[in-house]
Amino acid sequence: MRVGNPMTGLKRHAGARAALRAMVKDLPVTRVARPLRFLIVRVMSVQPPKAPDLAQPEAGDGIMSMTAFAVRSGSHGPHRWTAELRSVNGKGLDLRVRAPEWIVGLEAKARATVAPHVRRGNVSLHIKLTREEGATAATTALNPAQLDAVLTALEEIEAQAMARGISLAPSTATDIAGLRGVLDQNAGTLDTPESLAALGQAIQDDLGPLVEAFCDMRASEGRALAAVLRDHVDEIEALTLTATQEAEVRQAEMAEALHRNLARVIDNTDNMAPERVAQELALIAVKADITEEIDRLTAHVAAARDLIGAGGPIGRKLDFLTQEFNREANTLCAKAQNKALTATGLALKAVIDQLREQVQNVE
Repeated sequence: MRVGNPMTGLKRHAGARAALRAMVKDLPVTRVARPLRFLIVRVMSVQPPKAPDLAQPEAGDGIMSMTAFAVRSGSHGPHRWTAELRSVNGKGLDLRVRAPEWIVGLEAKARATVAPHVRRGNVSLHIKLTREEGATAATTALNPAQLDAVLTALEEIEAQAMARGISLAPSTATDIAGLRGVLDQNAGTLDTPESLAALGQAIQDDLGPLVEAFCDMRASEGRALAAVLRDHVDEIEALTLTATQEAEVRQAEMAEALHRNLARVIDNTDNMAPERVAQELALIAVKADITEEIDRLTAHVAAARDLIGAGGPIGRKLDFLTQEFNREANTLCAKAQNKALTATGLALKAVIDQLREQVQNVE
């Protein structure tokens, strides 16, 4: 629990002022009377905190969700393709593209098309390509140069193993054919470099509408997400106002508790320096003062509204803000010393946790 500046907390606590006002008449004339009277004057001169004003939520149409899906199909000549673009939550950006390797440059171009539109999330683009029935089947041809290189390498490996007394199992033709580059696969005898280039361009052109549909879904999900976030922020603000009101209601209870604590301190000041007495009195008050927590919660509510209204890639900032919300709610519960205020603090923690879960979906 954060204590902060004892004098600040004591100045701002209405219950402490009431308790000290009640005690000033009975204050004994001792060597600690002067610092106590000075402390009382400081406390009396400060007004109690005002309840936060409820503000209207801002529009947040600019928020983008990290969860989306889009699919498109197309054809060019005997080829047909299906492109799927999907994304889920992620701490950073992980963009993965799967495209036919025999269409030179398609994967790089597809990545360049998608990348500018995403900032965070696990994004995957999968392009599946098939050939229509009746078209010339794909062919497989031996690559003599690569085969020669592989056989030379195998010969060297076997020689080195034999020299060291290591016995290796013989390699089969299937093993060698399965090595990368030994067999060249061609999409079909109808495919020429020109036709493959045209096919790649057709697929590339079709990725534009795919990305547009993908972004539209992210924006639509983002608008719904913004509404949920605003509702949670409104609820946090309302609970903060409730906590402020309950803190005012508990003044009499806290004044009585402070009266007892102050009396105990005064009864044990025989061998204590006046400065130490003043410090102890301030600590007693500040441990029950939730004014600073109320002020920070109110400031965080305003900051959250500003972020939601600004839109854009705000997920990380909102995630940090929910941590600050939770910290203040924890401190408020620790200082509550009151059943109603504790219940409000727990309700705050529950809403903040719901807010944090939704923030995980924001880009």
